[in-house]
Amino acid sequence: MSVKRMQSGPRMSGIVIHGNTVYLSGAVGADGSASMAAQTQSCLDQIDERLALAGTDKSSVLACTIWITDMAEFAAMNAVWDAWIDPANPPARACVQTTALARPELVVEIMATAAC
Repeated sequence: MSVKRMQSGPRMSGIVIHGNTVYLSGAVGADGSASMAAQTQSCLDQIDERLALAGTDKSSVLACTIWITDMAEFAAMNAVWDAWIDPANPPARACVQTTALARPELVVEIMATAAC
């Protein structure tokens, strides 16, 4: 079975398609000075863009892992998440607190796997 890689660089690919499954790299907020809600929306916008490039959409998301740096912001992240998900097709999801992400100003990272 072939593997297709998109948005690739020397370290990683933003999208990997294997068979009927799309794996997305972690999405982080475009503006590190933004709030948890704004960074979450930025992550989800990136996921939508990557899914479209792979020929699918959020209704086919199978699973997401969310890392946040402060559980006090869990409700703010969830408010954006709840407005984004396809309520007829909610994915499996885990959300964990981490002490740090790749850059200190980042407060959320979301990784998704979808069917295509």
